Amino acid sequence: MTDPAPAPAPDAPSPGFRARHALLKRLADVVSLPGSRVNTFERSVVGDLLIEILRLAAPQERHRVAQRLAPLGDLPNSLARMLMRDEPAIAGLLIEGCASISDADLVACAHHTGIEHRVLMASRRGLSEVVAETLIAFDELPVIEGVLKNTTARLSQSGVEAIVSLSRAAPELCGPLLRRSELRPSGAYVMFWWCGAEDRKTILQRFAVSREVMQEVVEDVFAMAAGERWQDPVSRKALQFIERRQRNRAAIEKSPYPSLEYAVAEAARTGLNPEVAAEIAHLAGIKPLTGAKILCDVGGEPLAILCKATGLSRVDLQYLWRSMRRPETRADGSVHPDWERVQTTYQMLAVDRAQTVLRYWNWSLSSALSPALLKAIRDGDDQGVDDYSAAERAAMMVLSENFGR
Repeated sequence: MTDPAPAPAPDAPSPGFRARHALLKRLADVVSLPGSRVNTFERSVVGDLLIEILRLAAPQERHRVAQRLAPLGDLPNSLARMLMRDEPAIAGLLIEGCASISDADLVACAHHTGIEHRVLMASRRGLSEVVAETLIAFDELPVIEGVLKNTTARLSQSGVEAIVSLSRAAPELCGPLLRRSELRPSGAYVMFWWCGAEDRKTILQRFAVSREVMQEVVEDVFAMAAGERWQDPVSRKALQFIERRQRNRAAIEKSPYPSLEYAVAEAARTGLNPEVAAEIAHLAGIKPLTGAKILCDVGGEPLAILCKATGLSRVDLQYLWRSMRRPETRADGSVHPDWERVQTTYQMLAVDRAQTVLRYWNWSLSSALSPALLKAIRDGDDQGVDDYSAAERAAMMVLSENFGR
């Protein structure tokens, strides 16, 4: 009787599995050969055969093949798609490390896999606008945060606007978005309304731009418009945004108050009521809707912007603060942090830059509104966003919360 054969070691593969391992390695080597050794058609056929074997292979075998193929500059499309949709540990080797994968394959992968794959995709080097926009459309915070932190990713303006809108419900996106070079002042001014104190400070420091250049190049156009008696509403609205004067002189003639300062002092004496608030807005050259948004803001920084833009003094700012019954000191007598922050905002801003912010708010929150836009806001119609201008989209984002969304 012959002695039984010794049992194989636990980690040693059976002869059949050794053959499969060798076969996978050899086929992967063929796919990896340079173009001088194997043409595109041959590489494609080998890739098809490799796919059939990988379907039945163990995860560690698929991982080895993916690791071998990831550095390739010419990878069969069908093989890449299969491995990209594998479990994240395997798919990540290609998603993050294979430069030859096309945007079309990345977009398809995003739609046919889960959030773990999209998180991996968000950190891919050189992420294109098309892929980034696809990832953003899933509204998944970890994915969007990954895209924003990816310094090599490129964002389209529609993608940035989508993140601005999402940041209203997810303020943690504000900080990373503010660090992106693709963000424009229009998006930053809208986002200001729901940002925290530090992010608001960043917006004012970075995006509160001067209108000096615009004022210089259109200086003679004001006389032209006046000669036409301001009959063209298009040029009139644009020039109102550019001009240096903020206060509404015509409103003073109709107002029960001799000046904006007088109206502010009256508000401090009697308390701020809707009538006085609307009058302050008219005298300041803004719509009552814009004024209400500013006066109702919890943080208080818009109040400082209003006062600096209209030439009101720090005393007037304090009067307005008191008229809203906002605290100036703590119980221990120290300055309340909200009041201190509002004063700092007032001091840090130049008049011209404060006017730019205030006028954009007024333009987007009121002047851009139309019956169609109001209906879209009430109905929550975000699908037709491209049909609206930048100002109208800003109004849609800011005001939708006022209509119960």
